Amino acid sequence: MFQPIDRRQMLGALGLGALGTSCASWFAPLATAAASHPGRRRHCILLWMNGGPSQTDTFDMKPGHANGGSIKEIPTSVPGLRFSEHFSRLAEQADQLAVIRSLTTKEGDHARGAHVVRTGYTPQGDVAHPAMGCSLSKQLDHGDTILPAYVSIAPQSQLNPAAFGPGFLGPQYAPAVVGGQPTDGTREMADLRLENVEWAQGVSERQAARRMEMWRALEGRFLASRQQNSLAAHHALYRQAAEMMRPEVRQAFDLKEEPRQVRERYGRGLFGQGCLLARRLVERDVPFVEVALGQGLAWDTHADNFQQVARLSEELDAGWSSLMIELSNRGLLESTTIVWMGEFGRTPMINSNAGRDHFPNAWSCVLAGGGIAGGQAYGRTSEDGMKIEENPVQIGDVLATLCEAVGVSPYHENITPSNRPVKIAEGSAITELLA
Repeated sequence: MFQPIDRRQMLGALGLGALGTSCASWFAPLATAAASHPGRRRHCILLWMNGGPSQTDTFDMKPGHANGGSIKEIPTSVPGLRFSEHFSRLAEQADQLAVIRSLTTKEGDHARGAHVVRTGYTPQGDVAHPAMGCSLSKQLDHGDTILPAYVSIAPQSQLNPAAFGPGFLGPQYAPAVVGGQPTDGTREMADLRLENVEWAQGVSERQAARRMEMWRALEGRFLASRQQNSLAAHHALYRQAAEMMRPEVRQAFDLKEEPRQVRERYGRGLFGQGCLLARRLVERDVPFVEVALGQGLAWDTHADNFQQVARLSEELDAGWSSLMIELSNRGLLESTTIVWMGEFGRTPMINSNAGRDHFPNAWSCVLAGGGIAGGQAYGRTSEDGMKIEENPVQIGDVLATLCEAVGVSPYHENITPSNRPVKIAEGSAITELLA
């Protein structure tokens, strides 16, 4: 019977530094065995839309109304459920998607909106709230795999780093960040890679192993007589960084192992290749993976909304649909919950620049995959899209529903350095959306 790759056993048997390529040959078979193991754990993939996507041009179309715009809607595999014409592949998988069309928040600023949606809390007071990915990966991680518990692929966090970080949980719960270079005239595919995971030039694996053994011995004696949280956090962060340099870890992030036709199916851009990497990481039991779509605030379509949304939607359709198909084919979709969202929606009314502006009043997000009752739209907005007419949803409700879908109690309390208990999510799970 398959047993997960155990970090502690491996480090004990090999030392932190037996970093040879011999491990790489058996890592892929173990990942395959993990996928079919009956005790497999839950996972979450966040598809983050920088800038705030237009609900009116994606999942809550308003055909026949002046606010509807030029993008047409199409039927899906679920009778009565209709999406944008640019989601032809997602439309075939509508039975796995639950669209929330009645989400309402109060922050129309990018930085504050991202903080509210990603943490569940308004950015105020003296508590640095962790991003949901940090909170969930902390609960889902059992500490027995050598890969990081949270991987963020090509994030655009510059506008508000606090919305993307671990907050009071500490740096040991921060995501491992995968940087990327988009496609251009010199490369066929977007280039995704972990930076700084090679040993320094001239340092052999044997030397590296000896250095790590010495570090472990010295650090162990040092920490044995000191109990400060900051020292323990530094130790955990350093250890995690060292583990990322292992060849079998680097292999997990190497998309060149994938057949060309598979990479093409996902799309050549950062998002498509990021979705492919997310599939590889979930196969290897990484609890939480985030993939961002768009450089900068890509969905911030104050002008030329319809052409920009069409381009972004087609990229989204290819990557997201391929991700779900491959997870399903590998028996992983039932244990993987996917959430699609940005920091707010966009005005149903079209401005003078053929664009849509910030609109937190009534917008959409989508849940899919494991633990979700797909094939439905929850909530309803008015004919013009300006107000919610049925089942208003707060962001805390969305995050509580996500927690329940992945088997984590939204009421679990993390304790701040000042001994204040903080729930993972302030809201109530939407039972109609849970499978």
